[in-house]
Amino acid sequence: MTLSVQDDKKQGSYSLAGTATWTGLHVEHRHIGPGAYQCDRPACVEFAYILSGRSAVRRQADGPLQEGLALPGTSWLVPAGANETLLEFDGDSECLIVYLPSSLIEDSALADYDIDPACAEVVYAGGFADPTLSQIGMAIHGLVGRPQQPVDRLFADGLRRALAAHLIGRYTTDRWKQPSRQPTLEPRRLQRVMSFIEARLGENLSLDDLAGEACLSPFHFSRLFQQATGSSPHRYLTERRIESAKRMIRDNRASMVEIALDTGFGSQANFSRIFRKTTGLCPTEYRDLQRAGSAFLVPAKSKFGQ
Repeated sequence: MTLSVQDDKKQGSYSLAGTATWTGLHVEHRHIGPGAYQCDRPACVEFAYILSGRSAVRRQADGPLQEGLALPGTSWLVPAGANETLLEFDGDSECLIVYLPSSLIEDSALADYDIDPACAEVVYAGGFADPTLSQIGMAIHGLVGRPQQPVDRLFADGLRRALAAHLIGRYTTDRWKQPSRQPTLEPRRLQRVMSFIEARLGENLSLDDLAGEACLSPFHFSRLFQQATGSSPHRYLTERRIESAKRMIRDNRASMVEIALDTGFGSQANFSRIFRKTTGLCPTEYRDLQRAGSAFLVPAKSKFGQ
């Protein structure tokens, strides 16, 4: 199934690690810069998963203005054919953009599961944290930016079906419910904590340190942080350290020992253990794959692309 992906809309967005395409699934790893983006009606369902950065987002499509924060772990959805008339960012974000067929799953397959195709339209919503979408997003992210392997097609097909099933089960127009107002971690506090983490990745940060930055008890901070981002503070900190280490490896900026110390892992042994547990590769294997795969990376075009 060939997907019709939108072309370039604004300079300031660019591909970070190329693209990947499988049957019914097109994926781009992109940087989104600040500014206003041209809008049109997408031919595909678009799922954007924020990997890093912070940006306020203002957008609108056949309904009330939506304002939210593009924070790591948050998801954003655009249904196929949405009449989006406004899309603005005030900061920088790194995101994964996943394009799916407009019907998500073939009508015949929906019928097999007693699902009415007319009730399978994805809602226009964003800025929410969903642990299942986070797991799927990170799994897809692991497939992008490296040479494709024979088993990737099988894995990607399973991820596409899992993503489609989850969207149909929770994010269609007849099922989606705006989250009720509950105690939340205020955006200004969350941004302060995330800035604190980014500035001190190389330090030995504790839960008490992060909670203190938010002026909350460790218990309440941990609960509200996971609610806001979809990740526990410890997992988020580890993921940010791993992403920082990946950039340093790709840029060939330092030795493995220096990278381990600069990203807060304390020792090369601890860094290698956590890196392998998180990515499935040891740091040197990741470096070798990046070097081997650099020749395969090509510029991408997308709704946000250059």
